[in-house]
Amino acid sequence: MSSAWQALRALRLRLVGPAKELVGTDQFGNKYYRVPKYESRTGQIIPERRFVEAVNREAYQYQTGDFPAEWEAWIRKKREDPPTIEEILRNENYREEMKQKVKDVSEKDKLLQAKEYEEGLVAEPSHTQVKGHASAPYYGKKEPSQDPTSTANTFQPGAWMPPGSGSSQNK
Repeated sequence: MSSAWQALRALRLRLVGPAKELVGTDQFGNKYYRVPKYESRTGQIIPERRFVEAVNREAYQYQTGDFPAEWEAWIRKKREDPPTIEEILRNENYREEMKQKVKDVSEKDKLLQAKEYEEGLVAEPSHTQVKGHASAPYYGKKEPSQDPTSTANTFQPGAWMPPGSGSSQNK
């Protein structure tokens, strides 16, 4: 009976392919699978596939951090063996420690800079205030003297003349 079972299994493998194997789950509830390398019925070698069935199934709902970096490396075949829960937790703790150390060093640096400014060892950064833009016609000069005013109620077609133009300039 076992030889018949093996023959049926080999036939199914040739026609359909191997079944997916659950490799593991992460702390978010995502399930990771692999389909091992196999030969199709046409003789073509199909390479191993790795994929995830996410808890959050809609593609537009994915966020950075939905998948642990260790599992993502496994899916992309950057690592051979799937990660363990212990490894993921150890790496997460390490990342949190590094964030705290960066925050501490940043605070110490700010205090050191303030002390150096007080003692006159380092010049404080100058605060410049730029009004306008270099492409504006009034850059570096006083801003335009008046705001444009509306003549909606008193406008007469053909009566408007640009400021500074006189009747002698019209030809």
